[in-house]
Amino acid sequence: MKRRDFLKNTALSTGGIWMVPSFLKGIEWSRADVLPAPRRLVIIQLSGGNDGLNTIIPYRNDAYYRARPKLGITREDALALTDEVGLHPALENLRALYDQGQLSVVNGVGYPNPNRSHFRSLDIWHTASDSDQYLSTGWLGRYLDSHCEQPYSVIETSDQLSLAVKGSQMKGLAVQEPKRLFATARDEFFSALAQEAEPHLLDEHHQGYLYKTMVELYSSAEYLKEQLPDGHNAVDYPQNPLARQLKNVAQFISAGLQTRVYYTAIGGFDTHVRQPEVHQRQLKNYDGAVGAFVQDLQKQGLMEDTLILTFSEFGRRVKQNASRGTDHGTANPLWVIGSKLHQPGLVNAYPSLTDLDGNGDLKHLIDFRQVYASVLEQWLQADSVALLGEKFAPLKLV
Repeated sequence: MKRRDFLKNTALSTGGIWMVPSFLKGIEWSRADVLPAPRRLVIIQLSGGNDGLNTIIPYRNDAYYRARPKLGITREDALALTDEVGLHPALENLRALYDQGQLSVVNGVGYPNPNRSHFRSLDIWHTASDSDQYLSTGWLGRYLDSHCEQPYSVIETSDQLSLAVKGSQMKGLAVQEPKRLFATARDEFFSALAQEAEPHLLDEHHQGYLYKTMVELYSSAEYLKEQLPDGHNAVDYPQNPLARQLKNVAQFISAGLQTRVYYTAIGGFDTHVRQPEVHQRQLKNYDGAVGAFVQDLQKQGLMEDTLILTFSEFGRRVKQNASRGTDHGTANPLWVIGSKLHQPGLVNAYPSLTDLDGNGDLKHLIDFRQVYASVLEQWLQADSVALLGEKFAPLKLV
Protein backbone atom coordinates (compact mmCIF):
# COMPACT_ATOMS: atom_id res chain seq x y z
CA MET A 1 0.00 0.00 0.00
CA LYS A 2 1.32 3.45 -0.85
CA ARG A 3 2.02 5.86 1.96
CA ARG A 4 -0.73 8.25 0.84
CA ASP A 5 -3.35 5.51 0.93
CA PHE A 6 -2.06 4.22 4.24
CA LEU A 7 -2.36 7.59 5.94
CA LYS A 8 -5.83 8.23 4.61
CA ASN A 9 -7.25 4.79 5.31
CA THR A 10 -5.73 3.61 8.60
CA ALA A 11 -6.87 4.43 12.08
CA LEU A 12 -4.02 6.98 12.33
CA SER A 13 -5.93 9.47 10.21
CA THR A 14 -9.13 8.97 12.21
CA GLY A 15 -7.60 9.30 15.64
CA GLY A 16 -8.01 5.66 16.59
CA ILE A 17 -4.31 5.00 17.39
CA TRP A 18 -1.82 7.41 18.93
CA MET A 19 1.68 6.77 17.60
CA VAL A 20 4.52 9.14 16.87
CA PRO A 21 7.70 8.50 14.89
CA SER A 22 11.14 9.53 16.12
CA PHE A 23 11.45 12.45 13.69
CA LEU A 24 8.64 14.25 15.56
CA LYS A 25 10.21 13.86 19.00
CA GLY A 26 11.77 17.33 19.02
CA ILE A 27 8.49 19.20 18.65
CA GLU A 28 7.11 21.08 21.63
CA TRP A 29 3.63 19.68 22.20
CA SER A 30 0.95 22.22 23.05
CA ARG A 31 -1.22 21.66 26.11
CA ALA A 32 -4.68 23.03 26.65
CA ASP A 33 -5.05 25.71 29.30
CA VAL A 34 -7.08 24.82 32.36
CA LEU A 35 -10.50 26.26 31.60
CA PRO A 36 -13.93 26.04 33.17
CA ALA A 37 -15.71 22.89 32.00
CA PRO A 38 -17.75 23.56 28.85
CA ARG A 39 -21.31 22.50 28.25
CA ARG A 40 -21.28 18.90 27.08
CA LEU A 41 -23.40 17.13 24.50
CA VAL A 42 -23.59 13.33 24.77
CA ILE A 43 -25.10 11.59 21.75
CA ILE A 44 -26.44 8.03 21.86
CA GLN A 45 -27.12 6.39 18.51
CA LEU A 46 -29.54 3.43 18.50
CA SER A 47 -28.18 1.64 15.43
CA GLY A 48 -30.43 -0.54 13.28
CA GLY A 49 -33.62 1.50 13.31
CA ASN A 50 -35.30 1.57 16.72
CA ASP A 51 -39.03 0.88 16.75
CA GLY A 52 -40.30 4.23 17.97
CA LEU A 53 -43.93 3.10 18.07
CA ASN A 54 -43.09 0.48 20.70
CA THR A 55 -40.78 2.88 22.54
CA ILE A 56 -43.03 5.94 22.83
CA ILE A 57 -46.36 4.13 22.75
CA PRO A 58 -49.77 5.57 21.73
CA TYR A 59 -51.51 3.17 24.11
CA ARG A 60 -54.96 4.76 23.70
CA ASN A 61 -54.91 4.63 19.90
CA ASP A 62 -56.96 1.78 18.42
CA ALA A 63 -55.13 2.13 15.08
CA TYR A 64 -51.92 1.13 16.86
CA TYR A 65 -53.41 -2.16 18.04
CA ARG A 66 -55.07 -2.86 14.70
CA ALA A 67 -51.68 -2.52 12.97
CA ARG A 68 -49.90 -4.55 15.65
CA PRO A 69 -52.25 -7.18 17.08
CA LYS A 70 -49.32 -9.31 18.32
CA LEU A 71 -46.62 -6.68 18.84
CA GLY A 72 -48.52 -3.82 20.43
CA ILE A 73 -47.56 -3.04 24.04
CA THR A 74 -50.70 -3.34 26.13
CA ARG A 75 -52.22 -0.38 27.91
CA GLU A 76 -51.59 -2.14 31.22
CA ASP A 77 -47.88 -2.66 30.51
CA ALA A 78 -47.05 0.76 29.07
CA LEU A 79 -45.47 3.23 31.52
CA ALA A 80 -47.88 6.14 31.20
CA LEU A 81 -46.47 9.58 30.50
CA THR A 82 -49.78 11.21 29.60
CA ASP A 83 -53.36 10.00 29.19
CA GLU A 84 -52.49 9.00 25.61
CA VAL A 85 -48.80 8.11 25.46
CA GLY A 86 -46.49 5.87 27.49
CA LEU A 87 -43.06 4.26 27.48
CA HIS A 88 -42.01 0.67 26.83
CA PRO A 89 -42.04 -1.20 30.16
CA ALA A 90 -38.26 -1.70 29.99
CA LEU A 91 -37.68 2.07 30.27
CA GLU A 92 -38.20 2.58 33.98
CA ASN A 93 -35.23 4.93 34.40
CA LEU A 94 -36.44 7.02 31.48
CA ARG A 95 -39.85 7.23 33.12
CA ALA A 96 -38.21 8.45 36.34
CA LEU A 97 -36.36 11.14 34.39
CA TYR A 98 -39.67 12.18 32.82
CA ASP A 99 -41.21 12.48 36.28
CA GLN A 100 -38.24 14.64 37.35
CA GLY A 101 -38.73 17.00 34.41
CA GLN A 102 -35.48 15.89 32.75
CA LEU A 103 -36.85 14.26 29.59
CA SER A 104 -38.17 15.91 26.41
CA VAL A 105 -39.58 13.75 23.58
CA VAL A 106 -39.78 15.06 20.01
CA ASN A 107 -42.25 13.01 17.95
CA GLY A 108 -42.24 12.25 14.22
CA VAL A 109 -38.64 13.23 13.44
CA GLY A 110 -37.36 12.49 9.93
CA TYR A 111 -36.64 14.21 6.61
CA PRO A 112 -38.20 14.58 3.14
CA ASN A 113 -37.90 11.65 0.70
CA PRO A 114 -36.64 9.23 3.38
CA ASN A 115 -34.18 6.45 2.64
CA ARG A 116 -34.69 3.02 4.27
CA SER A 117 -31.10 1.81 3.85
CA HIS A 118 -29.23 1.67 7.16
CA PHE A 119 -26.00 2.95 5.62
CA ARG A 120 -27.48 5.72 3.52
CA SER A 121 -29.87 6.93 6.21
CA LEU A 122 -27.04 7.04 8.75
CA ASP A 123 -24.97 9.06 6.27
CA ILE A 124 -27.85 11.51 5.97
CA TRP A 125 -28.16 11.84 9.75
CA HIS A 126 -24.38 12.02 10.21
CA THR A 127 -23.81 14.73 7.60
CA ALA A 128 -27.14 16.59 7.95
CA SER A 129 -27.60 16.34 4.19
CA ASP A 130 -30.69 16.19 2.01
CA SER A 131 -31.67 12.68 0.97
CA ASP A 132 -30.19 13.22 -2.52
CA GLN A 133 -27.10 15.08 -1.33
CA TYR A 134 -23.74 13.46 -0.54
CA LEU A 135 -21.37 15.23 1.88
CA SER A 136 -17.92 14.17 3.02
CA THR A 137 -17.98 15.91 6.42
CA GLY A 138 -20.21 15.36 9.42
CA TRP A 139 -22.28 17.97 11.22
CA LEU A 140 -20.14 17.59 14.35
CA GLY A 141 -16.97 17.47 12.27
CA ARG A 142 -17.86 20.86 10.85
CA TYR A 143 -18.50 22.09 14.40
CA LEU A 144 -15.04 20.77 15.34
CA ASP A 145 -13.45 22.60 12.39
CA SER A 146 -15.05 25.95 13.16
CA HIS A 147 -15.40 26.09 16.94
CA CYS A 148 -12.67 23.91 18.44
CA GLU A 149 -8.88 23.90 18.57
CA GLN A 150 -8.16 20.29 19.56
CA PRO A 151 -9.38 16.92 18.24
CA TYR A 152 -10.28 15.85 21.80
CA SER A 153 -13.08 18.45 21.74
CA VAL A 154 -15.12 15.65 20.11
CA ILE A 155 -14.60 12.07 21.34
CA GLU A 156 -16.28 8.97 19.96
CA THR A 157 -16.24 5.93 22.26
CA SER A 158 -15.33 3.47 19.53
CA ASP A 159 -12.28 2.05 17.80
CA GLN A 160 -13.12 3.98 14.65
CA LEU A 161 -14.78 7.26 13.79
CA SER A 162 -18.22 7.69 12.28
CA LEU A 163 -18.76 10.23 9.54
CA ALA A 164 -20.63 12.47 11.99
CA VAL A 165 -17.42 13.57 13.72
CA LYS A 166 -15.16 13.98 10.68
CA GLY A 167 -14.41 17.50 9.53
CA SER A 168 -12.35 18.77 6.63
CA GLN A 169 -9.60 20.21 8.84
CA MET A 170 -9.87 18.09 11.98
CA LYS A 171 -11.39 14.81 13.04
CA GLY A 172 -12.57 13.78 16.46
CA LEU A 173 -10.77 11.16 18.53
CA ALA A 174 -11.84 7.53 18.66
CA VAL A 175 -11.26 6.38 22.23
CA GLN A 176 -12.67 2.98 23.08
CA GLU A 177 -10.32 1.91 25.88
CA PRO A 178 -7.88 4.68 26.87
CA LYS A 179 -5.35 2.43 28.61
CA ARG A 180 -5.13 0.08 25.68
CA LEU A 181 -4.70 2.97 23.26
CA PHE A 182 -1.93 4.53 25.34
CA ALA A 183 -0.08 1.21 25.20
CA THR A 184 -0.07 1.23 21.39
CA ALA A 185 2.13 4.33 21.18
CA ARG A 186 5.30 2.93 19.60
CA ASP A 187 7.87 4.44 17.26
CA GLU A 188 9.23 1.46 15.35
CA PHE A 189 6.43 1.00 12.83
CA PHE A 190 6.39 4.58 11.66
CA SER A 191 10.18 4.82 11.61
CA ALA A 192 10.26 1.82 9.29
CA LEU A 193 7.47 3.32 7.23
CA ALA A 194 9.39 6.55 6.78
CA GLN A 195 12.53 4.70 5.72
CA GLU A 196 10.67 2.57 3.18
CA ALA A 197 8.52 5.33 1.72
CA GLU A 198 9.08 6.33 -1.88
CA PRO A 199 10.94 9.69 -1.98
CA HIS A 200 8.41 11.38 -4.27
CA LEU A 201 5.69 10.77 -1.68
CA LEU A 202 7.60 12.75 0.95
CA ASP A 203 6.94 16.12 -0.63
CA GLU A 204 5.85 19.11 1.43
CA HIS A 205 2.14 18.35 1.03
CA HIS A 206 2.32 14.78 2.30
CA GLN A 207 4.83 15.60 5.02
CA GLY A 208 2.52 18.41 6.12
CA TYR A 209 -0.40 16.05 6.35
CA LEU A 210 1.64 13.58 8.38
CA TYR A 211 3.08 16.23 10.71
CA LYS A 212 -0.30 17.83 11.38
CA THR A 213 -1.98 14.51 12.07
CA MET A 214 0.80 13.29 14.30
CA VAL A 215 1.10 16.51 16.29
CA GLU A 216 -2.63 16.72 16.93
CA LEU A 217 -2.96 13.10 17.96
CA TYR A 218 0.14 12.98 20.12
CA SER A 219 -0.75 16.26 21.82
CA SER A 220 -4.26 14.98 22.51
CA ALA A 221 -2.92 11.68 23.83
CA GLU A 222 -0.60 13.46 26.23
CA TYR A 223 -3.41 15.69 27.43
CA LEU A 224 -5.77 12.76 28.00
CA LYS A 225 -3.09 10.68 29.69
CA GLU A 226 -2.43 13.47 32.18
CA GLN A 227 -6.08 14.29 32.83
CA LEU A 228 -7.75 10.89 33.02
CA PRO A 229 -6.27 9.71 36.36
CA ASP A 230 -8.42 12.38 38.03
CA GLY A 231 -11.64 10.85 36.65
CA HIS A 232 -13.81 8.36 38.50
CA ASN A 233 -17.32 6.91 38.72
CA ALA A 234 -19.66 7.37 41.67
CA VAL A 235 -22.02 4.47 40.87
CA ASP A 236 -21.88 0.93 39.54
CA TYR A 237 -22.83 0.35 35.89
CA PRO A 238 -24.61 -2.60 34.25
CA GLN A 239 -22.60 -5.01 32.12
CA ASN A 240 -23.48 -4.12 28.53
CA PRO A 241 -21.67 -2.34 25.67
CA LEU A 242 -23.43 1.02 26.02
CA ALA A 243 -22.93 1.04 29.78
CA ARG A 244 -19.19 0.54 29.29
CA GLN A 245 -19.09 3.48 26.88
CA LEU A 246 -21.05 5.77 29.19
CA LYS A 247 -18.96 4.69 32.18
CA ASN A 248 -15.87 5.89 30.29
CA VAL A 249 -17.62 9.12 29.30
CA ALA A 250 -18.49 9.79 32.95
CA GLN A 251 -14.82 9.28 33.86
CA PHE A 252 -13.76 11.70 31.12
CA ILE A 253 -16.22 14.31 32.35
CA SER A 254 -15.20 13.75 35.98
CA ALA A 255 -11.55 14.24 34.96
CA GLY A 256 -12.39 17.72 33.69
CA LEU A 257 -11.68 17.14 30.01
CA GLN A 258 -12.43 20.14 27.82
CA THR A 259 -14.46 17.87 25.54
CA ARG A 260 -17.68 19.32 24.18
CA VAL A 261 -19.22 16.33 22.40
CA TYR A 262 -19.16 12.63 23.25
CA TYR A 263 -20.54 10.24 20.62
CA THR A 264 -21.71 6.75 21.62
CA ALA A 265 -23.70 4.02 19.88
CA ILE A 266 -25.46 0.74 20.65
CA GLY A 267 -26.53 -1.71 17.94
CA GLY A 268 -29.11 -4.47 17.67
CA PHE A 269 -32.27 -2.49 16.88
CA ASP A 270 -32.99 -4.03 13.46
CA THR A 271 -35.98 -6.05 14.68
CA HIS A 272 -37.33 -7.84 11.60
CA VAL A 273 -37.97 -11.03 13.60
CA ARG A 274 -38.72 -11.89 17.23
CA GLN A 275 -39.09 -8.24 18.08
CA PRO A 276 -40.69 -8.53 21.54
CA GLU A 277 -37.73 -10.38 23.04
CA VAL A 278 -35.00 -8.50 21.17
CA HIS A 279 -36.46 -5.04 21.69
CA GLN A 280 -37.08 -5.69 25.37
CA ARG A 281 -33.44 -6.66 25.87
CA GLN A 282 -32.01 -3.74 23.90
CA LEU A 283 -34.19 -1.13 25.58
CA LYS A 284 -33.38 -2.58 28.99
CA ASN A 285 -29.66 -2.30 28.21
CA TYR A 286 -30.14 1.29 27.05
CA ASP A 287 -32.24 2.21 30.07
CA GLY A 288 -29.84 0.69 32.58
CA ALA A 289 -26.83 2.39 30.99
CA VAL A 290 -28.47 5.81 30.81
CA GLY A 291 -29.91 5.51 34.31
CA ALA A 292 -26.47 4.78 35.77
CA PHE A 293 -24.83 7.53 33.71
CA VAL A 294 -27.28 10.23 34.81
CA GLN A 295 -27.07 9.12 38.44
CA ASP A 296 -23.26 9.13 38.23
CA LEU A 297 -23.16 12.69 36.89
CA GLN A 298 -25.77 13.86 39.39
CA LYS A 299 -23.80 12.50 42.34
CA GLN A 300 -20.68 14.26 41.09
CA GLY A 301 -22.48 17.54 40.40
CA LEU A 302 -21.81 17.24 36.66
CA MET A 303 -25.28 16.84 35.18
CA GLU A 304 -26.07 20.55 35.13
CA ASP A 305 -23.88 21.14 32.07
CA THR A 306 -24.68 17.88 30.27
CA LEU A 307 -27.30 17.31 27.57
CA ILE A 308 -28.00 13.79 26.24
CA LEU A 309 -29.52 13.27 22.78
CA THR A 310 -30.78 9.83 21.68
CA PHE A 311 -31.70 9.07 18.05
CA SER A 312 -31.96 6.24 15.52
CA GLU A 313 -31.48 6.37 11.75
CA PHE A 314 -35.16 5.58 11.09
CA GLY A 315 -38.20 4.01 12.71
CA ARG A 316 -40.15 0.89 11.75
CA ARG A 317 -43.16 0.23 9.56
CA VAL A 318 -46.46 0.90 11.36
CA LYS A 319 -47.85 -2.54 10.54
CA GLN A 320 -46.19 -5.64 11.97
CA ASN A 321 -44.76 -8.22 9.56
CA ALA A 322 -45.32 -11.98 9.45
CA SER A 323 -42.19 -12.79 11.48
CA ARG A 324 -43.19 -11.18 14.79
CA GLY A 325 -41.23 -8.11 13.82
CA THR A 326 -41.32 -4.84 11.93
CA ASP A 327 -39.62 -3.68 8.75
CA HIS A 328 -37.74 -0.47 8.00
CA GLY A 329 -39.82 2.67 8.35
CA THR A 330 -39.27 6.40 8.38
CA ALA A 331 -40.17 9.00 11.03
CA ASN A 332 -39.31 8.27 14.65
CA PRO A 333 -39.25 9.92 18.06
CA LEU A 334 -36.01 11.14 19.57
CA TRP A 335 -35.46 12.51 23.03
CA VAL A 336 -33.15 14.70 25.05
CA ILE A 337 -32.24 14.39 28.72
CA GLY A 338 -31.01 17.26 30.84
CA SER A 339 -31.65 19.49 33.84
CA LYS A 340 -32.19 22.68 31.82
CA LEU A 341 -34.93 21.64 29.42
CA HIS A 342 -37.23 24.37 28.15
CA GLN A 343 -40.20 22.04 27.66
CA PRO A 344 -39.99 18.76 29.57
CA GLY A 345 -42.40 16.06 28.43
CA LEU A 346 -43.81 15.72 24.93
CA VAL A 347 -42.60 18.62 22.78
CA ASN A 348 -45.15 18.08 19.99
CA ALA A 349 -48.14 15.96 19.01
CA TYR A 350 -47.90 12.29 18.07
CA PRO A 351 -47.92 11.60 14.29
CA SER A 352 -51.06 10.19 12.71
CA LEU A 353 -51.30 6.39 12.48
CA THR A 354 -53.98 6.55 9.79
CA ASP A 355 -52.69 9.33 7.51
CA LEU A 356 -49.63 7.42 6.28
CA ASP A 357 -47.40 7.74 3.22
CA GLY A 358 -47.76 5.42 0.22
CA ASN A 359 -45.57 2.76 1.85
CA GLY A 360 -47.53 2.59 5.07
CA ASP A 361 -45.00 4.69 7.00
CA LEU A 362 -45.39 7.64 9.31
CA LYS A 363 -45.15 11.10 7.77
CA HIS A 364 -42.47 13.13 9.47
CA LEU A 365 -43.48 16.22 11.44
CA ILE A 366 -40.06 17.58 12.37
CA ASP A 367 -36.92 17.68 10.21
CA PHE A 368 -34.06 16.19 12.21
CA ARG A 369 -31.93 19.19 11.27
CA GLN A 370 -34.30 21.36 13.31
CA VAL A 371 -33.16 19.35 16.33
CA TYR A 372 -29.53 19.77 15.32
CA ALA A 373 -30.09 23.51 14.90
CA SER A 374 -31.61 23.65 18.37
CA VAL A 375 -28.69 21.84 19.98
CA LEU A 376 -26.08 23.85 18.10
CA GLU A 377 -27.60 27.25 18.82
CA GLN A 378 -29.12 26.77 22.27
CA TRP A 379 -26.58 24.43 23.86
CA LEU A 380 -23.25 24.69 22.00
CA GLN A 381 -23.65 28.38 21.07
CA ALA A 382 -22.77 27.72 17.43
CA ASP A 383 -24.06 29.16 14.15
CA SER A 384 -26.38 26.45 12.87
CA VAL A 385 -26.80 28.01 9.43
CA ALA A 386 -23.04 27.94 8.82
CA LEU A 387 -22.77 24.32 9.97
CA LEU A 388 -25.95 22.91 8.39
CA GLY A 389 -25.78 24.90 5.16
CA GLU A 390 -29.21 26.51 5.48
CA LYS A 391 -31.68 27.77 8.03
CA PHE A 392 -33.72 25.15 9.89
CA ALA A 393 -36.20 26.53 12.40
CA PRO A 394 -34.96 25.43 15.82
CA LEU A 395 -37.22 23.96 18.47
CA LYS A 396 -37.08 25.42 21.93
CA LEU A 397 -35.38 22.50 23.69
CA VAL A 398 -33.07 24.16 26.24
